[in-house]
Amino acid sequence: MLPEESLRRRGRLWPFTLLLIPFLTAVCPALYNQVEPTLFGVPFFYWFQMFWIIVTATIVGLVAMLTD
Repeated sequence: MLPEESLRRRGRLWPFTLLLIPFLTAVCPALYNQVEPTLFGVPFFYWFQMFWIIVTATIVGLVAMLTD
């Protein structure tokens, strides 16, 4: 493999590293396994996960646009 080809391939793969952010957040529940603070009466554990659904969808959309 030529060095230029390796650089081009690496340049196309860096957006996929953004997908590690929601993955690492999801696999570490010790970070958000708590009741306080509540948001509109919803414990932190639940609203944090709902928030990450939106963040993850945004990141996946961004990665799709950058790699297309």
